[in-house]
Amino acid sequence: MKPVLIIRTGRAPDSIRARHGDFPHWFRLSANLSPERVRIVDVEAGETLPAASEVAGALITGSAAMVTERAPWSERTAGWIRDAMDLELPMFGVCYGHQLMAHALGGRVDYLPGGREIGTLPIKLLEAAKQDPLAADLPSEFRAHTTHEQSVLEVPKGATVLASSERDPHHLLRYGANAVSVQFHPEFNADVMRAYIHRKRDAMDKEGFDPRHTFRQVAATPLARRLMRQFSRHHGLAKG
Repeated sequence: MKPVLIIRTGRAPDSIRARHGDFPHWFRLSANLSPERVRIVDVEAGETLPAASEVAGALITGSAAMVTERAPWSERTAGWIRDAMDLELPMFGVCYGHQLMAHALGGRVDYLPGGREIGTLPIKLLEAAKQDPLAADLPSEFRAHTTHEQSVLEVPKGATVLASSERDPHHLLRYGANAVSVQFHPEFNADVMRAYIHRKRDAMDKEGFDPRHTFRQVAATPLARRLMRQFSRHHGLAKG
């Protein structure tokens, strides 16, 4: 059985990682993957990705890096994504992974106008989502955890926008039968979201956001979390 690849593009801050774990662990739980089947490749640290034909699917994590930096490891991963798309490999990108997939396939990524988006926010499905095999079962609005400064400002040609927030129109994208990405964080739980807000509170104050109000609005996001699990199940990646 081919492994399921977790492409690690960064790591959680030390204080969060010490208490809550790190991206690969959160992704494995959210996607309901068997530990024995997961293969983690840390591309930010320079590890080499296997050929896309050697894996059953790929999940691409978030990162503190910026896609616009065009780091060599990031651009190499973008090339891998293009090759994987040619093979119609199941792929699910999150936050940086979302932006990197869009960039790799011809979209434009840059800073979100108006500054960072952070907290548990309402996500609205668009009309196209009603026919989507992954999003069709979601309600017209659901809550999801967010924390990002950059975003997909222009989607790749041929991509379909499935969901948006008040400030970011491109929260859920489909690129083909087997590839999707989300700007929000289905792998976060409420405690992790609160930890990120606590860590960013000084920056939020300086930028004119109210971290206390944002902190109070944090809640569980079971529907957003379910999205990654449904993707994994739909493509035969989940255990059991």
